[in-house]
Amino acid sequence: MKGLITIASLVHGTQSAETQVNPIRKVVNMLQLMQSKIEKQAEKKQAVYDKFMCYCENSDKFLGSSIAAAENKIPQLQSGIKSQIAEKAQLEADLIAHKADRAAAKVAIAKATSLRAKDAASFLKESTDLQTNIDALGKAIPALEKGMGGGFLQTSAASVIRELSISMDMSSVDRELLASFLSNKNGYIPQGGEIVGILKTMSDEMKKDLATAKDNEKSAISGFNGLVAAKAKEINALSKAIEAKTGRVGALAVKSSEDENELEDTQEDLAESQKFLADLSGNCATKKSEWAEYQKTQADESLALAETIKVLNDDDALELFKKTLPAGSSLLQVQVTSAGQRQVAINALKKSSDPRVELLAVALKGQQGFDKIVKLISDLVVTLQKEQADDDQKKTYCGAQIDKTEDSIKVIKNGKADLDTAIEAEEEAIASLKTEIGSLTDGIAALDKEVADYTGQRKAEHEDFVSTLSANSAAVDLLKFAKNRLQKFYNPKLHKAAPARVLSEEDQITENFGGALAPTAAPGGIAGTGISFVQVRNAGDAAPPPAPEADLAYKTKAADSNGVLTMLDTIINDVEKENQIMDLTEKDSQKDYEKFMSDAQSKRAADASSLNNRKGALASTNSQLLSDQDSLKAANINQMNTEKGLAALHGECDWLLKYFDIRMEARTGEIASLAKAKDVLNGASFS
Repeated sequence: MKGLITIASLVHGTQSAETQVNPIRKVVNMLQLMQSKIEKQAEKKQAVYDKFMCYCENSDKFLGSSIAAAENKIPQLQSGIKSQIAEKAQLEADLIAHKADRAAAKVAIAKATSLRAKDAASFLKESTDLQTNIDALGKAIPALEKGMGGGFLQTSAASVIRELSISMDMSSVDRELLASFLSNKNGYIPQGGEIVGILKTMSDEMKKDLATAKDNEKSAISGFNGLVAAKAKEINALSKAIEAKTGRVGALAVKSSEDENELEDTQEDLAESQKFLADLSGNCATKKSEWAEYQKTQADESLALAETIKVLNDDDALELFKKTLPAGSSLLQVQVTSAGQRQVAINALKKSSDPRVELLAVALKGQQGFDKIVKLISDLVVTLQKEQADDDQKKTYCGAQIDKTEDSIKVIKNGKADLDTAIEAEEEAIASLKTEIGSLTDGIAALDKEVADYTGQRKAEHEDFVSTLSANSAAVDLLKFAKNRLQKFYNPKLHKAAPARVLSEEDQITENFGGALAPTAAPGGIAGTGISFVQVRNAGDAAPPPAPEADLAYKTKAADSNGVLTMLDTIINDVEKENQIMDLTEKDSQKDYEKFMSDAQSKRAADASSLNNRKGALASTNSQLLSDQDSLKAANINQMNTEKGLAALHGECDWLLKYFDIRMEARTGEIASLAKAKDVLNGASFS
């Protein structure tokens, strides 16, 4: 814990111009001023502690909602992924069945086509033969009716009739009669028209058979065409179903992958939030312990100051100091640190998760001037107000445009519901992914800058620690030397003699043989005490001023030396205590820095992984979106254009509309925190 009063330098103090004022009166005034500053600083520390404890008590409200949201989201994502996997499996099974049915339909068409070709060939042969026979009979009957003689039997028609008499189905009487006629070589002898009647009967039967064959062929062609049309329609429907379900399977695979990545990110965010909440609990306990130590130290210091003032303000003591001590400047240069003001401002900014506000908190931990920090706060408040105004305008625009577009969509019949839903989801996902990618990219850049700034600050703090510790150590050595010198005069028994000279081997030989040793070199350092101090400075700092002259050999009575020695002891103890506090503070700061760097490294790795996942998801989503848009355009261009416009509006506006109230509430809190921090810094006093 830092001391309430810091001794900046015991060696580099400056001589006061008020040489006529009693130094004891100056000490008393200084102590009274210290009392006033301690009281004011205690009030500020109390306010800082109260605010921090309020934050600790309400931490569940800030982090609890985030953790609860993540805990609710994880089972939803898990359920969604399970449902997507089941739907994908069902669609893949449907695809297998559809492909098998389509293949069977194609086989059925091929078989029917082959059978139709055979039947057509058979019909062609049958109809040709019947027509040839009918034509032959058509020539034979008129010829026989005209009484043509044996010359008919030499014609091709007679040859056809001769073959028919053998192959055609007829009664045996007619067959014998016809055979007898065809075998007559003496010319035609009419037999009551019996032969003509037989031939006419044969012609009628053949014409009837030909007509029947034609009807059967026509029916077969019609049946074949119907079968092919039905199977073609079935194949077309199955092909469309296969195409649609194949696209749906791909979309489900992409969606499932994205949800799995989101589930992983959500689980990591939940773990980080829970870890942060656990760390916060430890920090709150630490602050309670620090506050108890602060109150104890403040009470001890106030008591010491009150008792010291009481002693120094005693009338006899003042009269004695007036007679014995010359007026002069105090040995010590006392200042009040600005740690209280800085800590109040830092606590006011801790409620924000904005990287820009976190960067201000980091800057406050450094040694920058308050004016620069106040300007940065003012600029950030203006930026936050402009961002809120932009959100307000965008929300109004988005609401009006979305309502208008949705009214237009209501007039259009949705013939492709699955594609519409897929496009809207993909465009929303793209907008969300772009926003997340931008946020992650900005967050990584801000984190890298914060790491660099914190590293520079830690380096500067360490160099300041080394420099101040060196100065304080030199001051302690110098004061102890002065005290020992006074003891030599007032209390010889308490004086510690300088260590005996350690002779080198050569000097020891010289002394043993009675030779004279070379005189010991006079001690160097401050005022010939042998105590030196090297100021550790940053490059570019001005050279430190020379050490002030301090006449510690007061010409006073022996009794007065006790007060001087006591003050020297007190000062020495204060400086040594300050050194211990500085050492503990340095260790705590280094520990905090190492923890910060470890947390920053973990967070950067997680953010980089999330960024890569989202870039991959964005690429696949963009590819799927283009494919779906082409399909939708082919089906219904008007519907595609309207839905595309709505999807674009959702992609642009949904994230803003969803988180508008949260963002506005967060900005309002950040602006309030910045205003509190700015007020604290503007009200800091260094007097």
